[in-house]
Amino acid sequence: MHSSEMQKSVSVQVDSDFALLLPSGAYEIKKMEPRSKLRRVILFCLLLSLFGMVAFGYFCPDQVCALSPRERVSEAVALTYAEAPGRPLPDMIAQPGLSYDEVLHDDFRFDLNAHDVMVFLHIQKTGGTSFGKHLVMDLDLKRPCNCQRARKRCHCFRPHSNEIWLFSRYSTGWKCGLHADFTELTACVGGELDRNEGSAVHRRYFYITLLREPVARYLSEYRHVKRGATWKGSRHWCQGRTATGAEVPPCYNGDSWRGVTLEEFAACPWNLANNRQTRMLADLALVGCYNGTLRHRTSDTDRVLLASAKRNLAAMAYFGLTEFQKNPAFCANRRRSRWSLLQHKPGQRGVPDAC
Repeated sequence: MHSSEMQKSVSVQVDSDFALLLPSGAYEIKKMEPRSKLRRVILFCLLLSLFGMVAFGYFCPDQVCALSPRERVSEAVALTYAEAPGRPLPDMIAQPGLSYDEVLHDDFRFDLNAHDVMVFLHIQKTGGTSFGKHLVMDLDLKRPCNCQRARKRCHCFRPHSNEIWLFSRYSTGWKCGLHADFTELTACVGGELDRNEGSAVHRRYFYITLLREPVARYLSEYRHVKRGATWKGSRHWCQGRTATGAEVPPCYNGDSWRGVTLEEFAACPWNLANNRQTRMLADLALVGCYNGTLRHRTSDTDRVLLASAKRNLAAMAYFGLTEFQKNPAFCANRRRSRWSLLQHKPGQRGVPDAC
């Protein structure tokens, strides 16, 4: 019998390695690691990985932790969904915020004691000034907004903390720019609240807005500009930068367009009053932001913006129609409002005269 056939090898758990020579052959005794220790190491690694994924998804902002950057979606893709009225855009360009259906059917109630935030998208000349004042002065809350006489600003805090629950002109000011649109707000609100409160918090956002009959809104903006309004403080922020003067050129020379005629107002091809409500509700990244969209608008571009605006409007928790504020119930409520807190009275500029 060959010596190689007589040599056998076994493994047992001992404190050290040694060789044992027995009459039936040579046995090599090797030290083994306990299986229980190896299992503990594997279990620890799995738990650590799971904790990391949960923490990553919970604390990291969407705009930072997205698996891929949001790029311009081709017009062909967006137009496919624009052809059918009311058909939602694909998930790849879905926007944050709770939709009306979610609020209605899934019992997503706005919770002042949690981290829910109401975000008011204020479109020019839709009655947003009056509506914004009602939000800070006329809601029946356990801890009403604290409005200061000397300033057009109210502190709207949660019942048991100094966290902000309302993001609007009269609560936080124009933190995201004068009359910030949907594209600006969704990229800005979270960071501004984090800076204001000194910490990053996982919040739910309830977007709300007001809409107005387009022709009436356009004429109202014309009259406002004719009196000297410019909204020069608007940032037009999109995809990480402000639109340049060449992308959003003024329609006038000088400080304002005071005294402009309606014909001159309508003749300017890049007048932001044109189709303003759709533009302010849409995701402008879908059409390359302001890069050429004002000077070289096409029917396809307009259809993409309309499809996106419908999608975002459907994803809002609430929207109202300006014309319905003219009914008697609204007028009665308005007359009971504490307008003096913000130094406004019915009939003054900025307050509707329909009543």
